[in-house]
Amino acid sequence: MGYLDELQTTQRYEFYRALEYPLYPILRKIDRVVERQHFAVDAAAQGRVAYVSNHRSHIDYLVEPLALDDAGIRPPIIAAGINLFGGPLGFIHKHVTGALPIRRNTKDPAYLVTLKAYVSELLHKHDLFFYPEGGRSYSGELKAMKTGLFSACIDAGVPGMQLVPVAVSYDLVLEDHVVSKQKVKRRQKAFSREVAELVRYAVGYRSRSFVTFGRPVSIGGIDGESRKAVMDVTRHVRAEIGLLYKVLPTAVLAAAMTGSGSRPELTDRIKAILDTLRAAGANLGVESAEEVLALASEPMVTRNIIVIDGGRYRVRERNVLRYYAKSIAHLLTPPSATH
Repeated sequence: MGYLDELQTTQRYEFYRALEYPLYPILRKIDRVVERQHFAVDAAAQGRVAYVSNHRSHIDYLVEPLALDDAGIRPPIIAAGINLFGGPLGFIHKHVTGALPIRRNTKDPAYLVTLKAYVSELLHKHDLFFYPEGGRSYSGELKAMKTGLFSACIDAGVPGMQLVPVAVSYDLVLEDHVVSKQKVKRRQKAFSREVAELVRYAVGYRSRSFVTFGRPVSIGGIDGESRKAVMDVTRHVRAEIGLLYKVLPTAVLAAAMTGSGSRPELTDRIKAILDTLRAAGANLGVESAEEVLALASEPMVTRNIIVIDGGRYRVRERNVLRYYAKSIAHLLTPPSATH
């Protein structure tokens, strides 16, 4: 009963939509770009939808729901880590945005059964938006995805329900310096501390965000009791998200910089990386080595990730550089090595 009380959430849409205005100081720093919106529009028109996304930043919780709202799509319930539910922010999540608190690492079977049953009931009345990686990627890579909420969606038995893969990508991730230093999430920080860190790195921050929707995946007829069937769906959706992920100039430059190098040396490496990405069917946001260097150099210098000295590119923050390079590792590595 305690878990049920914790999970109960209410969405008040008018107040939820109005949150865009107090959040404007953050949102004005991000130029939002939405791609293949028609997949989400069509899926929502046909019936119940669960949107499944990779997780790059706390900003995801702002830009992805706004991408749906801007298209006139009904707002989903958002599954978020329970660390976001303390204090005034927790009140807003439970009583305004309608976010669903998730204890990501608990092994308590009573909790897992309750969560699965609650989500199954929820899906008969609401759409769902969830992040199956189990939190933000601290290394930058697209992580393996957990099956729990996939299984709950399948077990809900909602006729005609579909999963819509979603990929979110940024030129610069607001908390890049914070998460890249840790690499692996060892313990959960208090959200108030995370907010303080975000504010610190927001000074001078500007970026584009790309939200790309994919072709809906039908889950009708799938046996939710079959672990293999659920794993097959999970892997398929992860692969789709990997291909939808917008490859931006900062990631390509980061992947090309194995150490210091001259502009001609970097140009050759970038050309080879772009050729590999095209062969993999990547969603490219840049077409040439010259464009990568023109668009990525200044932002990464300003962010103190690299230094350009006498025509040579040098690494200043190696962990942050690797964080961006790993964001496209799944496209530069054979699929068998990424699962």
